Amino acid sequence: MKWEKIITTEQEYKESLARLSKIFDSDPDSAEGMEAELLVTLIEKYEKEKYPIALAHPIEAIKEMMERKGLKDKDLIPAIGSKTIFSLVLNRKRPLTIKMVRNLSSYLNLPVEVLVQQYELDGK
Repeated sequence: MKWEKIITTEQEYKESLARLSKIFDSDPDSAEGMEAELLVTLIEKYEKEKYPIALAHPIEAIKEMMERKGLKDKDLIPAIGSKTIFSLVLNRKRPLTIKMVRNLSSYLNLPVEVLVQQYELDGK
């Protein structure tokens, strides 16, 4: 198969994956290396459209980033406002505000798209 167009079918996708697995370790400056780079781009585009990955839950994303960065609740008080408010947010008793989203996005390096998602609060 010639890689002259974007991948539009599952069959083309499978063929692309098979070809990529054969040439993946090619020298990047060789014809096969350039073909591999093109295939990666085409495959990523197809997967993004056909198999989108759901965004992480906002609260779970915050907890995950805190764990990765070794942060404690008190470390996020500047981004949230107080330990009480932070506890309410993490326990899903109070929603994130726009100001919190902005601060947390910057402080934790989380995409705003993750933090602005609606989610249910416990007890409501």
